[in-house]
Amino acid sequence: MAHVFVTRALAGDALDRLAAAGHDVDVWEDNLPPHPTELRERTANAQGLLTMLSDRVDQQLLDAATGLRAIANYAVGSDNIDLEAAARRDIQVGVTPDVLTDATADLAFALLLAAARRIVEANAAVQSGRWRTWEARGWLGADVHGATLVIVGPGRIGRAVADRAAGFAMNVITVGRDDDLHQALQQADFVSLHAPLTPQTRHVIDAAALAAMKPTAILVNTGRGGLVDQGALRSALEDHRLAGAALDVTDPEPLPADDPLLTAPNLLVVPHIGSATTTARSRMAAMAVDNLLAGLDGRPMPHPA
Repeated sequence: MAHVFVTRALAGDALDRLAAAGHDVDVWEDNLPPHPTELRERTANAQGLLTMLSDRVDQQLLDAATGLRAIANYAVGSDNIDLEAAARRDIQVGVTPDVLTDATADLAFALLLAAARRIVEANAAVQSGRWRTWEARGWLGADVHGATLVIVGPGRIGRAVADRAAGFAMNVITVGRDDDLHQALQQADFVSLHAPLTPQTRHVIDAAALAAMKPTAILVNTGRGGLVDQGALRSALEDHRLAGAALDVTDPEPLPADDPLLTAPNLLVVPHIGSATTTARSRMAAMAVDNLLAGLDGRPMPHPA
């Protein structure tokens, strides 16, 4: 029997399989993540760890968790985990790939449409009583049908967004690692970010990239907050050098209430809900448990990082 610490309650009944396999399952009782000190304390005697993307699994934690054998990250990525430190300790690390592709692509396109057609702003006008009559110049937005969409990061989610764009007859340009980003950005009516966060992609959308975009363009980010230089984004929005931005991810998460970015015009921010469908989250939980069961049994994880 192994002791497993789970840093948040999960959708579905996947955790029941850990208990059924004879493991002792300790689930963090709060909706907010454990403080790093609490995370280290609760993991110190664990052989298995099931983490969220917001949980930092660094060398200090791994040094304290001497019996840890398996880490299952409840996310498609693993940038919150020190993979090299885990490998040195022969700790397997697993992720939940593919399962959230369609859910995240749906949200990316929802954000694109909402920003293009000023949906949130228009709804606020109704709720506040500012909508008095049909207005010929009221809440004018951008055309999506036939527009040019630049997808940065042509992986699974990026390709799924391109599939959705086809239904709107959009001209899709994909930008990979070896492509000319700025040349593509010059053509964009919309930009959707799906690249992984690495040292090379951090702030890939910086002041120079934003300057390359049309002032009528709209930026959508459902990848990682660190892909965007948020200070440069705020300046571009405030100076009307960019028509709008819609973000599912920020750096940090959540943004402090007094973060200057939140005062920028034409900005839509949602709380990292790309995978937030019942189906996707339940499947993620099942995959994370599959990884843990295999790792604790000494078998290769089915979905390694």
